Amino acid sequence: VKNTQVLLARRPVGRPVQEDFRVVESEVAPIGDGQALLENQYISLDAGFRNWMNEDAGDDVLPAMVIDQPVMGLVAAKVVESKRDDLSPGQDIVGRTAWETFSVAGPGELMTPIQEKYGLTANYFLGVMGDTGLSAYFGLRRVAALKPGETVLISAAGGAVGNAAGQIAKALGAGRVVGFAGSEEKCRWLEDEVAYDATINYKAGNLDAVIAATCPDGVDVYFDNVGGDLLEPVLNHINYQARIPFCGAVADYTVEEGSGPANLFRLVANC
Repeated sequence: VKNTQVLLARRPVGRPVQEDFRVVESEVAPIGDGQALLENQYISLDAGFRNWMNEDAGDDVLPAMVIDQPVMGLVAAKVVESKRDDLSPGQDIVGRTAWETFSVAGPGELMTPIQEKYGLTANYFLGVMGDTGLSAYFGLRRVAALKPGETVLISAAGGAVGNAAGQIAKALGAGRVVGFAGSEEKCRWLEDEVAYDATINYKAGNLDAVIAATCPDGVDVYFDNVGGDLLEPVLNHINYQARIPFCGAVADYTVEEGSGPANLFRLVANC
């Protein structure tokens, strides 16, 4: 059986480009004891994985990706063959493997079965029913301890975590949900389809005035997927005892030198 794989050909500088990757074909090797062969049905292209493409980027979460090896990623897959006691042929699972047609799940590697009772296709478990939805839910419920009636501001609101966070915030009783996005088209979609109360095109400028207008009672929870310079104008509008769940740093994934706010004392004063 042929396996199509996307390899990391070199370390990206800034935003990844086509030349950073290489597509190869190889034979699927027989599995050994304690392993399972998976056929990947869906692969999630998560912005956060850009961080682990850098050299020496390994941390407590994931190791740095290896040159000339398949690119790491989250997948939804079907078990084709198994010599693992916890996985059975025909089972649908989600886990972290790689950008390839077939993957081998080794002994002890976490593979989570998809429960049929939900009646959803596997791709949902890479989105709102998977890491992105769980990040939004626990960020708002456990980290921010969102209270009914509070104002929630969300960066990268048009992204996978951001649009889920907006909907979950409304379901948890937020009084007002406002989102940052990078185009008028995204802003309209968030308001018309995702039910955000208001949106801010962060590229339009004059952010202090716009945040004041869209969050007239201040910001109780800032769900931050971006980091970088966008945090500075937000800090000028946080309320006393505001909470800032920090979920991602999209602003810094593709830059050599990170950026950030010059008014961090606002956290000391208000949080």
